[in-house]
Amino acid sequence: MKKEKSTAEPQRKEKDIFNLNISVDCTIFGFHSGSLKVLLCKPSVGEKWMLPGGLITRDEIPDETARRILKAKTGLSDTYLKQFSFFGRKDKKQEENENPEILSEISLAYFALIKSGDAQLVEDNDTEHIEWFEINNISDLHPEHKIIFETALSTLRKQIGFIPIGYELLPEKFTMPELRSIYEAILGRELDRRNFQRKMLSIGFIKALNETRKVGAHKSPNLYSFDKKKYEEAERLGIQLMSNNL
Repeated sequence: MKKEKSTAEPQRKEKDIFNLNISVDCTIFGFHSGSLKVLLCKPSVGEKWMLPGGLITRDEIPDETARRILKAKTGLSDTYLKQFSFFGRKDKKQEENENPEILSEISLAYFALIKSGDAQLVEDNDTEHIEWFEINNISDLHPEHKIIFETALSTLRKQIGFIPIGYELLPEKFTMPELRSIYEAILGRELDRRNFQRKMLSIGFIKALNETRKVGAHKSPNLYSFDKKKYEEAERLGIQLMSNNL
């Protein structure tokens, strides 16, 4: 995973390009360095970390804006992305607006699940830093974005049986402890190792490989992979992938 600096040219007049009162904010989840993390940006001006986001251009629909933001920050676009809510807030700079009709802003909230190893993090002219944070170890997150992030995590928790979380976050080959750690992070509790493995294998979307991974002198956990065809068919038909009760 690389980090690059964008050399994109400054935009023309914002009001000619963007719909100034509607923005998109993306909660981007990734499995990085053995734990579930969220991608945050620190603007060039300001001390608080924020979710990647931006305004909708006048010729875009919101989904296209979310894909553009995702690609601009990670280099990825063909990945799991879903709108989960929207948030309204008063514009704190009303007195500075040229157009007095622009008195409020709507934020359309999306979450994305990406394979962090495929991402190339990009810092643009408006972003001083972009980093992965463990979801349980986030400090100095902008208050409004904290609400969006917590709602995204709550949505994952409520829809855990329908969202192909592990399939979208993990590499092609993975260990059962890696998969379990993702669900534990989302649910906020430990899961019984044997029970979890039994349930995961019983749903029929995961298959054991005749391979192991060397992780220490006496540890060589078995490797698994997802049945891509079954996962994609279940998602297309809206079939519940697994029980919400883990």
